[in-house]
Amino acid sequence: MSDASTDSGAPAGDGSAAATDSAREPRAGGGPRALDGVSSWIGMRWEDPQTVRLQIRPELINGGGLLSGVVTYALVDYCMGSTLWVQTTDEERIATINISINYLQTAVEGEIVCTTVLDRRNRTIGIMKSEVRHEDGRLLVTATGSYSIFSARKRLPAARGSQAGPDRSG
Repeated sequence: MSDASTDSGAPAGDGSAAATDSAREPRAGGGPRALDGVSSWIGMRWEDPQTVRLQIRPELINGGGLLSGVVTYALVDYCMGSTLWVQTTDEERIATINISINYLQTAVEGEIVCTTVLDRRNRTIGIMKSEVRHEDGRLLVTATGSYSIFSARKRLPAARGSQAGPDRSG
């Protein structure tokens, strides 16, 4: 979830951060769902913002016959993002800074589940820790991630006939 800059399908939450002295409205909505085409195609299913499940399918197996590391990395990134997202307000956005991931074991079938906890958060950074486990209880992946928290910028309409830019009329 490298940049959660749109509100479409975004997880809902209680929004505890405040950038001004006045109270800010928490996120409204129905909670986490498949956020985009990537998470939908991979087959991520949110139990809650901190828990994402995935059924291993043949398309997710790499050339070596094992679950692709890209799949578990994406599962961690999206789960970390939704965990932090519910702790932000409508005026805030998040973006992945770094994820350090340790691949301990792998799987070829069954269901895996990623769980994430928010370790700490301040006005500009959130730190999360995740685990991915197989349905049989085996620990497959551990990860630590840091995310930037920043103000949403309102997009201004493009200026027509602006004198500031070069003349491209021909």
